[in-house]
Amino acid sequence: MKPQDVLSALEGAARGLGIKVSYEALAVSVGIGGLCRVRGEPRIIIDKRAATADRIAAVAGALAGFDLAGIALPAPARSAIARHSATPPAAAKSARAS
Repeated sequence: MKPQDVLSALEGAARGLGIKVSYEALAVSVGIGGLCRVRGEPRIIIDKRAATADRIAAVAGALAGFDLAGIALPAPARSAIARHSATPPAAAKSARAS
């Protein structure tokens, strides 16, 4: 699957969760972007100059914190989410077991 197709799938998953994804010029000090809240609503804002790989990382990392069980995603998109998750799967499991 092409990187642009993975990005499109991730953006579609975000829309399915009601999360708007936008691309804007961000200050260098902000970084590539990520998940935030705008007027109480979750939103993923990414620097419009970011490379496709960085966009995938930002969207996948933001989606990693949401329940995606009911969202249809191709395997490469799910793999991207797993790779860019802030919490390693083993740590997340042990935290739930506590």
